[in-house]
Amino acid sequence: QEENGPFPSRKALLKVSRFGAKTFEQAAGFLRIRGAENPLDNTSVHPESYPIVEKMAKDLCLKINDLISNKEALATIDLKKYVDDKIGLPTLNDIGEELKRPGLDPRKSFEALNFDPSIRSIEDLRPGMTLPGIVNNITAFGAFIDVGVKVSGLAHISQLCDRFVKDPNEIVSLNQKVMVRVLEVDIERKRINLTMKSE
Repeated sequence: QEENGPFPSRKALLKVSRFGAKTFEQAAGFLRIRGAENPLDNTSVHPESYPIVEKMAKDLCLKINDLISNKEALATIDLKKYVDDKIGLPTLNDIGEELKRPGLDPRKSFEALNFDPSIRSIEDLRPGMTLPGIVNNITAFGAFIDVGVKVSGLAHISQLCDRFVKDPNEIVSLNQKVMVRVLEVDIERKRINLTMKSE
């Protein structure tokens, strides 16, 4: 802060030297900016999810400021309406809880994870590699898992365990540490397929 602050917004962090997009992605949700132009900067809602909250507020004809801590308005939101291939209901539930009670310690569900230091980008991945990861999103069709590269890999619902799974939430939870094996890597399309099944 002495060199770069005070920060007017979370995005201002990107101007700090050696603070790249990947670090921003991992750290932004844990930083609070009081008095920021965007009130979401003082919540644990990650910047990637701001458009969803903006849509919720717009659908209720409210400003974001008027939606935060407004339990009556938040209770009327049908979160299922906002589920898509990038964000699942568990993540939306977390966002809803944070909007109801902003300012709870975001570290309650955070566990430090040491990624494989030899894996820095999608180009370093090879099928068959076993890596530590952390679940960062859950959808109806599987779980997205951060393995320390800029792209989260997908463990399809059929790859979450050795038995049949009806709901990914039976097997994984947000911020859970997991061990995964790389099935496929598509560098051009930036897609990583992972499995949690035994070999």
